[in-house]
Amino acid sequence: MVSVASIASITDSDASVSAIRLDNTMTAAITGAKRTKKVGITGKYGTRYGASLRKQVKKMEITQHASYICTFCGKESVKRTAVGIWNCRGCRKTIAGGAYTLSTPFALTTRSNIRRIRELSDK
Repeated sequence: MVSVASIASITDSDASVSAIRLDNTMTAAITGAKRTKKVGITGKYGTRYGASLRKQVKKMEITQHASYICTFCGKESVKRTAVGIWNCRGCRKTIAGGAYTLSTPFALTTRSNIRRIRELSDK
């Protein structure tokens, strides 16, 4: 039978760690999930590819995995399914959009230009 000799609580800079020492031979460590400080979703790349490229990829991956507000039903339930294809889980609509965001900056300027021309033609 194994007896517990001592129980120590150690605080790490990233996560709190509780260690149980069993007969001075075995140590079982129970840790919480470690979080990254700056790299976020691009932590999976490690030190590869360079910092600038990882920052660009981070920006793209955050926008492509985000939920967007549906223009048809108003719910924040539009998710990307493939490049340029976005599905609303609320109203089941499929929307064509940008590769990484639901609507691209060029689409926004085009939409405002069309609205402006339409208002001028109505007068």
